[in-house]
Amino acid sequence: MTESNAVPVEIIPESAFASARRTVKHMTVAAVIPCYKVTRHILSVIEAIGPECSIIYVVDDKCPDLSGLLVQKECRDKRVRVLFREMNGGVGAAVITGYRQALADDVDVVIKIDGDGQMDPALIKQFLVPIVTGEADYTKGNRFYYLKSVMGMPRMRILGNAGLSFFTKLSTGYWNIFDPTNGYTAIHRDVLSVLDLEKISLRYFFETDLLFRLNLVHGVVVDVPMDARYADEVSNLRISKVFFEFLGKHLRNFTKRIFYNYFLRDMSAASFELLFGVLLMLFGVVFSTYHWIHSSNLHVATPTGTVIIGALALLSGLQLLLAFVTHDVENQPKRPIQRLSQGNWL
Repeated sequence: MTESNAVPVEIIPESAFASARRTVKHMTVAAVIPCYKVTRHILSVIEAIGPECSIIYVVDDKCPDLSGLLVQKECRDKRVRVLFREMNGGVGAAVITGYRQALADDVDVVIKIDGDGQMDPALIKQFLVPIVTGEADYTKGNRFYYLKSVMGMPRMRILGNAGLSFFTKLSTGYWNIFDPTNGYTAIHRDVLSVLDLEKISLRYFFETDLLFRLNLVHGVVVDVPMDARYADEVSNLRISKVFFEFLGKHLRNFTKRIFYNYFLRDMSAASFELLFGVLLMLFGVVFSTYHWIHSSNLHVATPTGTVIIGALALLSGLQLLLAFVTHDVENQPKRPIQRLSQGNWL
């Protein structure tokens, strides 16, 4: 498990919260809650959202249980605005509906929290601190930071998330994050406004695809440690059904990211390390395989020089690829978009 950049909740100094509270007073913070079969939990989730949020968008994603109507009827919180989607589009579509409304309302920071009770609304300020202090454009939860939380998780969930996290690191370029499917997030409007919301995946791949889009615009992402909470909610995600779909989308995003960042928008030493590394590896595999088959057919030993040429090509290619990966790990976005848009270049 890769170590996260996130600062543990316990050691965030109180001065940081005080500074954040002063900043929040001059910012508008909204919460987006996608709703689909969450009638048992949605009202308690809304009730637990603190004064940090001045607007709460409840997005009814054509919920068969009529979550939106329940909120309209039972909720007395004046901050709540219920948005109804005409057809079910998945969690991504519901969140994007909330994002668009937040942009239209000129909201500064948008928190996304699920309506099923798995996410503790008391943690909202933890997600706000890195953003309102100008350290990040986007924050997301990490349920794997604390060992006590990990030990309480099902083993298959741990293994599945570890695999997803590895592929996410490759496809998004954010090597310092974990728990990519975590939907507890916060985003600053400056980065939200430059994202192409039309192209983001709308269902279970939403959070991962959003990270890929954030990398393309050089958004700074920070993990926020959190405990996992499991109650009587039922997840609709089945890894066995989406594994190959996710694998294909990760491969697509990885290819696009590498092409955009290392060949289209910029070229560096890493670009040549990747190019010649791949070529040498391919040459080594093809050359060695051909001569091995040829020697086998003739029932003779492969000449030592031929073996050395193939091995040298493979080792040189591997070394160049490792050098590229090292550069890619170091090449993560470091300067928040929100600070650039405000003219703070130092």
